This record gives sequence, C-alpha cells and structure tokens, in this order.
Amino acid sequence: MKVPYIPADAPFNGDQRAWLSGFLAGLHSRLAMDDDGSNAVATAPQQQASSPLHILYGTQTGNAEGVAMDAAAAARAAGMQPVVEALDDIDMARFATMKRVIVVVSTYGEGEMPDNAQLFWEALSADSAPRLEAMNFGVLALGDTGYDGFCQAGKLIDTRLEQLGAQRMANRLDCDVDYEDAASAWVGETLPVAAAVEGGAAEPAAPTALPAREKSQWNRKSPYPSTLAVNRLLSGARSAKEIRHFEFDLGNSGLTYEAGDALGVMPVNNPALVSAILERLGADAEAAVSGLARPLSQELTTGFEISTPSREFIAEIERRAGHEELSHILRHGDKEALESWLWGKDSLDLLQLLPERAMSAADFVGLLKPLQHRAYSISSSPLAADGRVHLTIASVRYTTNGREHGGVCSTYLADRAEGDIAGIFVSQNKAFRVPSDDATPVIMVGPGTGIAPFRAFLQERRARGATGRNWLFFGDQHRADDFIYEEELAAMSNAGLLTRLDLAFSRDQQEKIYVQTRMRENGKALYAWLEEGGHFYVCGDATRMARDVDQALHDIIAVHGGHSADAASAYVNELKRQKRYVRDVY
Repeated sequence: MKVPYIPADAPFNGDQRAWLSGFLAGLHSRLAMDDDGSNAVATAPQQQASSPLHILYGTQTGNAEGVAMDAAAAARAAGMQPVVEALDDIDMARFATMKRVIVVVSTYGEGEMPDNAQLFWEALSADSAPRLEAMNFGVLALGDTGYDGFCQAGKLIDTRLEQLGAQRMANRLDCDVDYEDAASAWVGETLPVAAAVEGGAAEPAAPTALPAREKSQWNRKSPYPSTLAVNRLLSGARSAKEIRHFEFDLGNSGLTYEAGDALGVMPVNNPALVSAILERLGADAEAAVSGLARPLSQELTTGFEISTPSREFIAEIERRAGHEELSHILRHGDKEALESWLWGKDSLDLLQLLPERAMSAADFVGLLKPLQHRAYSISSSPLAADGRVHLTIASVRYTTNGREHGGVCSTYLADRAEGDIAGIFVSQNKAFRVPSDDATPVIMVGPGTGIAPFRAFLQERRARGATGRNWLFFGDQHRADDFIYEEELAAMSNAGLLTRLDLAFSRDQQEKIYVQTRMRENGKALYAWLEEGGHFYVCGDATRMARDVDQALHDIIAVHGGHSADAASAYVNELKRQKRYVRDVY
C-alpha cells in the first residue's frame, strides 16, 4: 500500500504536515490495490462518508481556474473529495446544499466579476437567494493593486455569503499579481479546517474526481527562453496604428498550447527610459542598492515596472512635490480625474515633478512594483504553426510632455527583441475554445488585433477538417491600411473555410461603421445561426467594443426572435450557461 508523497516544498507548516501524515496514514485501512497495481478506494459507502469539498472558480484568463485545480490536487492528496466547477455552472438550489466550499475568483477590469461568474453573482446577490446556514466557506481572491477595484469580486462574494448565514472556514485572502506563494499557503491553512467540517448525508453525490492538473515546467517564474524568429509589420504606411505579426520558436521546449490560449511574454524596459531615470535620480548604473541582488540599471531594466506608476509612488510624489492639481485630485478621491491626469505619464514624468536628485534610488525602487509579464491572445493553431507560436500585437507609441513614450512589451518586441531570446509561457484559457463538435457553426467578432484568436480558430478548424460554418466580423479604421491578414482571409473565403466575412472599416465613409453595425444589418441570419446551435465569440476592447457588441446581440435576439427585452436577456444568459457565448476581452 502506498501513501501519497508530500514533497518538502508543499505549502503546509509543521502542524498541518503532522495532521496530513495522520490523515494519510489512516488511508491504509481504506485503500485496496487493484489488479492492475493502481490504488482505489475500497467501497463506495466509504467514499460518501463525508461530503465533498466544492472548489468553485471564477476566471477571465485562467489563473483562478489554475489555483482551483492546484487546491483540488492538494485536497486529493489529503484524502478529501474535491469537486471543481466554474461558478456559472452552479445554480442556487444546488449551491444551497453544499457544506464545504472554497471560492477562488479573480477580478476583471475595474472591480467586475469575470465572465464565468457573472450569472452566479446575479443569483447570489438577488433577494431570492437561499439562506446558507449549513455552508462553511473560504474565499481566495485574485487581483491587481494597480486597479481601484482590487479583488472586488472576491470581496463581494465573501460578504454576501456571510450575509446569507454561511460560516467562514478561513478569512478571505486578497492576492496581488504575485499570487502563487500566498495562495498556496492559504490553501494549506484552509484544508485542515475544511477536513474537520462535518459533512451532511443529504448532499448529492460528488461527480467523478478530476485528474491532477498537468503543469508545464515553463511558467511566469520560469519562462521558456525562446527566439523571436519573425517580426513582420502588418498595417499599412498610412495607418494610425502599428500592428505586427510575431512568431516565437518553441524549439525542443515541449511547450504546448491550444487555439484560444494566451502567451505570456516577459518584457524588458526601454534602456533609454532607464538611463533617463538614473540621470534624474543622480544614481550610477552600477550602483548597489540594499535588498537588490543586481546593479541598479539591471533591476530597472528587467526587475521593476517603471512605466506605470504604482499607487504608492503616486502618493509619495504628491507628498513631496506639493503639486496643487495632483493634491486636489487625491484629496477628493476623484478616480476619473486621477486617470485623466495620469494618462500617458510614466514614472519619469512624475519624478520630474521633484527637483533633480530629490529622491534616492533606494526610496524610488522601494515604491515600484515588480515587472509583470504581458499576456496576448495566441493567433495560431499548433496544428498549423510548425513548432512556433504566433502573436498579433499593436505597438503602443505616443508623445506626451515633449517626450516619446511606448508600450513596455509591444515596443520591446517591435524594436529590440528580434533574433534575441525572450521569456515566454502559455496561459491556458479553457473557456475560450473551438467547439469540440466540428459540425457546430461558429460566429466570431474580432476587430483590430481582436482577430488574433480567430485566426487560430480558423487554422484549427481547417486542420481538423471541421464541416461547421464559420462567420467572421472584422473591422478597423481604413481598409487600405488596416485590413490585416487580408490575403489569408481571402484565401480562407475562396476555399470555403470562411463561410461569411463581414467587414466594418469605420473611417472609409462619412458615417462610421463598426462590427456591431454589420451584426445588426445581418441580424436575421445571425439569429438563425444561434438557433442552429452556433457558438458566439468576442475578442478585443472590453470598455466599448465588447459592450456595444453585447447590446447588439441582445437587440438582434429581441427583434429577430420576437422576444421581450427580459426574454432576450434570458436567451443570452442561456448561451453563456451553455458556454456558447464566450469572450476574450481586455
């Protein structure tokens, strides 16, 4: 009989490890060896002796799902019965029967619920939500302190569960972008408490246990050093944008991805900005700063965010500078005014509010956040990319305060990385996938660089020989200079792979035309595709485009389906529940 091995670096302290050792030792009396040599639980009644541990997640990019799967693996190793599900897969009647619940939820945008938690939250926050006195819960929230709504989704769910009578197994943990260690420790502290909660016999039987999560050796903390093999300009000379096609060589990394996933790229700060900051601080590039392992210039180049000022840095600049406008904005807590004032400003712009050499290098780096990867929707299918992974990225460039500024990662890739080694890793997005049924119709809305995952979808369906129809809505400003991948899309149309291609170039006529305009014009056909089981996908700007597309979808369903506004909303919600309306928005 084998007892599951707990590695030395598992997220448990001494007391928790002792508890687990006793718990696992007790499995000797309950485990039997199958004929094929694998371990199995001896009897079904023993499996149902305690209620399952429900681990529910809400995620936009896959991070919360990954944490949930890791928590489930730790729970299984402790002899528990974890059941992992997305929040939107849970209805309130079933939720009310759960005795032990861990919620792992990220926050999307400025304090919003992620897409696959919105329906759950609407039901949970409704007056009709059931009482939950029999539930024991813990909430693990993921977020980014760079946003006002830091971990707001987790805070809302945590508070609402308490209001409905549920009892906490652990205090909520709010994690910043470096969440792995903190999340792992919280799980290790919470599992023994969850194991001690007495289950209820009336609870429904648990679904089949999920397999352990397979992890790549390449991740945010250990990215794969890939060669940037291709850097090609896609947009025309007169375009207001600079959109580029990149290809990274995967070599013998063993790194795998699927159409719909995102690629994390570790950026390198602009050396010119680093030099300008050093000059402003009056610091030497090779200076050693207490607490830093490398010379100052290296840390500012690859260690810290120096383009986007942190909240702590902004507050300290205001305290030292006595800047009347900034002080007024912060004093009144005017979020919109602060965003407007900060627009286009980096850390150097704020440093210039102080006299030269007014801040020490140690004080400066102490107010910075670690440099984070940038995630981009992958624009290739592994079935067609021949050992490479493709990205489609708009280079961000602008001039403000008399100085040229640029996107941290987009200009690094465009200007300085070609032929060099860049750190990459894959972020799975299991919710954003080509339908498993190759006969399913697919509708894709992806203006600008939002076309990226749909190029991958089309390559995937072609390689799989899918028979389902494909409809793409694409647009930008001008057809002559902004129709990226035009030749590829034309070839796909001519070959019959792309059944319909509707284009919306907003500035080629007096009246602006957008993708949602084309959707409304073709509303009858679009509704028919949905009625035939079609999947509806959206990728691109979350603040305006995605909302306008969502409203157009509601309107189309109401008009062409003969539904009231409420019935159209119910129709859209059902599409979401069926995973037939999914978004990759940013």
